[in-house]
Amino acid sequence: MNFLLTASGLRNETLRDALRDMLGKPFGSANVVYVPTASVAEPGDHGWFVADMNRLYGLGWREFDVLELNGLPRQMVLDRLAHADVIYVEGGSHYHLARSITGNGLADGFLETLENRVYVGVSAGSMIFSRNLTGHSADVIGDTADLHVLGATTVEPPFGLFDWYLKPHLYSPDFPERDDAWADRIAARADFPIYFIDDETAVRVRDGKVDVISEGRWRFHP
Repeated sequence: MNFLLTASGLRNETLRDALRDMLGKPFGSANVVYVPTASVAEPGDHGWFVADMNRLYGLGWREFDVLELNGLPRQMVLDRLAHADVIYVEGGSHYHLARSITGNGLADGFLETLENRVYVGVSAGSMIFSRNLTGHSADVIGDTADLHVLGATTVEPPFGLFDWYLKPHLYSPDFPERDDAWADRIAARADFPIYFIDDETAVRVRDGKVDVISEGRWRFHP
């Protein structure tokens, strides 16, 4: 399995080069499926969503598909995922995204599809693989309100592949509270490893090996 887990998408050439290398062929010879599900649970202006989708589209794919995980037959969703070379999952609410995968019975089929495709996550799309995506982690991170607004008090990790948790947008001007002091407070409470990454960084998982690629800044607390 190959994962490129970003905070804000393919924002720089280092991240785009990493995807080309993982894909093993030009973008113009590959199909991408864009999954916007997490974004629909976020209120307010979605200019960030349009900008990221346009940035991805501008890479010049052979085929650019858009796939919502809710409301379609399960097999149709899995077939559309399987048709892609790259599965690109947008940001928004990671709790809504996780609940959409588990609630629609997609977890096993989705995971099987990932065995021979490249997965690119953006923010929420990067956060759903931790086995520590739980009500406990929501309390540790301090975002239980984001879970409760969905009418939920618990969340089940859809995949549980990694013991570490990823928290995006460190030092981001769009999230001015996410500074070193914020990361320090979370790390002091956490009983699980955490990667904090900024908008120019990605955690790459390739054949089980984890590293960080970046034109920005990041922190890891084991």
